[in-house]
Amino acid sequence: MNLVEALILGLIQGLTEFLPVSSSGHLVIFQDLLGLSEPGVTLEVILHFATALSVICVFNREFLNLFHFRKDKEQRTVLLMLILGIIPTAVLGLLGSAFSDLLFKSSLLVGFMLLITGLILKLLTIIPAGEKTFTEMKTGDALVVGFLQGLAVIPGISRSGSTIAGSLWRGLNRETAVKYSFMLSVPVIFGATLTEIKTIASISLQNAIVYNYLIGGMAAFLAGIVAIKIFIRLLINRKFHYFAYYCWILGLIIIIYSFL
Repeated sequence: MNLVEALILGLIQGLTEFLPVSSSGHLVIFQDLLGLSEPGVTLEVILHFATALSVICVFNREFLNLFHFRKDKEQRTVLLMLILGIIPTAVLGLLGSAFSDLLFKSSLLVGFMLLITGLILKLLTIIPAGEKTFTEMKTGDALVVGFLQGLAVIPGISRSGSTIAGSLWRGLNRETAVKYSFMLSVPVIFGATLTEIKTIASISLQNAIVYNYLIGGMAAFLAGIVAIKIFIRLLINRKFHYFAYYCWILGLIIIIYSFL
């Protein structure tokens, strides 16, 4: 993987992690187009880590407020909902890790999953927003959204699209749904990074690919900040149906191409 390829993958990851079109699915597609069979999951984790930092950057106030959980009842609730949401995601992530090599090498699978993501995004324009805030969230809300986030381990399933749709379905208002979706991604991504830390640490600093990783990560970080702001504006204006059409068209193209 050369510098240009790392930059491309970083930009793709940063933009598609928060725009509801499945970042992992697009990474599989572009790695296939660029003829990259390696570094696979390791690169995926590094780029996801970079986008987690972009979430912290944009929602820094929300994360800092969590440190006041001892004195602030609302922050205790937010922290509890995040912990509960992580549980089903972690379970599904562990189950899916056994099939990670298969999942990240099948463009055909990505094509079919993108069709499902398109359906989810179309539902986002139909599901009315509720009125729940963090203080009104229940255990079931966190578990459902966490489960949907866990399903996004499958390339082609949009994490942000699934969790936002699940949050709205459970009655959260749009602002809370966005914050919860993005904040819930951070501990999961950090956890995934820790599982790959041995592989990442084994790469020699003298290896040129390390610097390519850093460039890709920086590109993902900056693109992620831009994508979050675009995402929030589109959600407020209910413009997600455009992404539904994009996912359907791209999914069909990939399926046809795979069979040909």
